[in-house]
Amino acid sequence: MTRPVPFLDLKAQQTRIAADLRPRLEAVLAHCQFVLGPEVGELEARLAAFCGAAHCVTVSSGTDALQIALMAEGIGRGDAVFLPAFTYTATAEVPLLLGATPVFVDVDASTFQIDPAQLAARVAEVRRVGRLRPRAVIGVDLFGQPADWLAIRAVAYAEGLFTLDDCAQSFGASQHGVRLGRAADATATSFFPSKPLGAYGDGGALFTESAERAALYRSLRTHGEGTTRYEVLRTGMNGRLDTLQAAVLLSKLTVFEEELAARARISDIYDARLANAVTVPTRVADSVSAWAIYAVLLPDAAARERLQAGLRAAGVPTAIYYPRPLHLQPAYRDAHDGSALPVSEDISTRILALPIHPDLTDADVDRICTAVCANI
Repeated sequence: MTRPVPFLDLKAQQTRIAADLRPRLEAVLAHCQFVLGPEVGELEARLAAFCGAAHCVTVSSGTDALQIALMAEGIGRGDAVFLPAFTYTATAEVPLLLGATPVFVDVDASTFQIDPAQLAARVAEVRRVGRLRPRAVIGVDLFGQPADWLAIRAVAYAEGLFTLDDCAQSFGASQHGVRLGRAADATATSFFPSKPLGAYGDGGALFTESAERAALYRSLRTHGEGTTRYEVLRTGMNGRLDTLQAAVLLSKLTVFEEELAARARISDIYDARLANAVTVPTRVADSVSAWAIYAVLLPDAAARERLQAGLRAAGVPTAIYYPRPLHLQPAYRDAHDGSALPVSEDISTRILALPIHPDLTDADVDRICTAVCANI
């Protein structure tokens, strides 16, 4: 029986980096500084250099990165935080955890990124109603591609909004020749294992050009401490990155550029082979994607179901990101103002993700393309 194609293959990646990874892990086991050990500082310097940011502060997850960034701005009850309706739940849950209100914005029908025109309209509506104070916008770089940060910043700065880039799926991507990490007032990313740069557990990071914000992030991630461990200046959280995860990420950085190139090569093959069968991803202008997810569109939900079934029979896994937009999720219905967000609702019924990772073989890619074309 032909083996199934792996949707993600961390074992193959581990084999490739084993010679570098094992000594790094053994070094941590030897020095026993398992929280904020020397590898954490080394990783922060390497990550900042990679994307050209002035400061990097590692944290315990991408969700905690979002939370710390909003906590640092004092965002809470009565504040409106604007974010796309079509993304992962973490982006919406963090404002609610802080007592703020997420205001869902529809996305562009082609790129799936937050629609700047809709953002401007949503901010204007919130100001008109007057119940909430517009405070921040979270732009999500969805599936590996950047959001339209020039347009988002124009809206945000005109309205006096803090800008937060949720780069959880897109670390390594670039826009206008510049790596993501400096597009907003702060950038949050995730090192969840399935991400292009993933740890062997949870992890995340914040990037900023502000030394003051970076210092505040470091305090907030460690219970709000001041210059000493038992000087507590503010209410913080336990949001530190484990040293073992830093060691894993340092090792993965040694192959990260070549893995990004491999993802890009596979996406090009998919584009060429599948464009006549499905709607392939629209490339965001003047950008380079990290290709965390390669998502195609089908004509309707029934066509998606048929394709999924055919691919499953052929040993090709798929995933749906996302089957329901955030404003229709039970947890967020009470926070939503009832506005129709038709693009997000439509995309969720037709989108389907195919495998894309650096350890797909040419035979795997050919098999995937052949199976897609055979089941349309």
